[in-house]
Amino acid sequence: MLLFKAIFTIGGYTFVSRILGFLRDILIAIFMGAGPVADAFFVAFKLPNFFRRLFAEGAFSAAFVPMFSRRLLVDGQAAAFKFATSVLSILVVTLFLLVALVQVAMPILMLGFAPGFSNDPIRFSLAIELTRITFPYLLFISLVSLLGAVLNSLNRFAAAAATPIILNVCLIVGLLAATPYLQTPGHGLAWGVAFAGVMQFLWLIFICRREGFDLRLPRPRLNTEVKNLLGRIAPGALGAGVVQLNLLIDIAIASTLPTGAVSFLYYADRLNQLPLGVIGIAIGTALLPLLSRQLRNGDYSAAREAMNRAVEIALLFSIPAAVALIVIAEPTIKTLFEYGAFDAATTRETSLALICYAIGLPAYIIIKVLAPSFFAREDTSTPVKIGILCISINIILSLTLINIIGHAGIALATAISAWINVLFLAIVVKYKRYHRFDIRLGTRALKICFASAAMGGVLWLMRIPFETHFSVLLGDRIFALITVIFVGTLSYIIFSLVIGAASLKEVKAAFYKQSQLDRHQ
Repeated sequence: MLLFKAIFTIGGYTFVSRILGFLRDILIAIFMGAGPVADAFFVAFKLPNFFRRLFAEGAFSAAFVPMFSRRLLVDGQAAAFKFATSVLSILVVTLFLLVALVQVAMPILMLGFAPGFSNDPIRFSLAIELTRITFPYLLFISLVSLLGAVLNSLNRFAAAAATPIILNVCLIVGLLAATPYLQTPGHGLAWGVAFAGVMQFLWLIFICRREGFDLRLPRPRLNTEVKNLLGRIAPGALGAGVVQLNLLIDIAIASTLPTGAVSFLYYADRLNQLPLGVIGIAIGTALLPLLSRQLRNGDYSAAREAMNRAVEIALLFSIPAAVALIVIAEPTIKTLFEYGAFDAATTRETSLALICYAIGLPAYIIIKVLAPSFFAREDTSTPVKIGILCISINIILSLTLINIIGHAGIALATAISAWINVLFLAIVVKYKRYHRFDIRLGTRALKICFASAAMGGVLWLMRIPFETHFSVLLGDRIFALITVIFVGTLSYIIFSLVIGAASLKEVKAAFYKQSQLDRHQ
């Protein structure tokens, strides 16, 4: 499977998931707004969701995929599956014990996760209660990440990419169906998270068995390969999950601010996560197994070409997305969330956070693209060293900037630290001779920036005639936002094609090559 189609397969399913996620968040905004119940649930949801992103999109895949791919290439499918089941049996036992321990220690751990809540007994006790309901999700989603990594290594990307859809459906059902029978809407959402983990696991078990992967677990044994894998997961968590660790730190620091700060950052991050999920995660997930195979086969020129084009695709989509989120942040937040308990003041505060997060959007995505260059070579230590430095910078900047611009300073600190992370990764990847950026990438990057700036100007001009429409009925808001986005997107496509930031011929060629490949398979 070519990289181009793999990215669009994963991105397509992720896009569907994000749309359902927006529907979920609109319902959350209507039911809870940015009050104490919302703050408590967002902390409870952030923790297992953080581990989902860290494992499914980061540490575990970064360590497991290269090792599984090597087994698959050298020893065959049976040996690779045996390795996977050995890892799965260890994970089941380890994660069960971890979840049980965390349930008991939750009051103490909450002091670290959300230290500011300790001054608010209602939010603190509610956050503990809701997190105890959601945290078992970690057990199931970690097992899902293993099954998904196996499928991705077999070039079966669709099933694993569809699992977040199940999560969002379960959350929507939990909010609408269970809330009338529970204490708060937060409880309905929390039980939806727990149920989603079970459903995602059962879904991938079905798909894996269809692909011939037998899930009969052997007795847990720490053989040499399993020990090597576990030894790489911890550094991989820091190396691949710097953005997610920074977002978790954001929540901890925001908990020390007045009520609502956690919610402002959550809603802003949800919008920021749409392009990050559709573009960054899709590219990173598709690129890692491809690079692992190419490097194992000694095809270094193909690996360099894949990396350069992956960075190019990331820039082509992420830079205009960042510009759009910055220019039309407030109209977008107003249209999507300003209903029920979500008022105009909440819109303003959330928009400010979104603008700051969006400044770092291209960096968040480029990190996802550069990291596989290290992980495909089974080098997890280098991203860790860079990650620790960037996390430290994020903490220092957050604590400094909240005294100047409040909760938005936390988002801005995350964006700045992400760009520093990209700079260091790019320098090191070149210094270690893991990759060489070509001239075409540099030229295309400049053209993409020019096309995105021109699109930003169009969006700004479009806001003026539609300003009044964003302050009236829902239908007018939606019409105005869709029109502005459509015109902005169309202008970006035109500018890109005119100045050569993108090539229609190359896109057609990529799909043509894939169709030719599919016919011969």
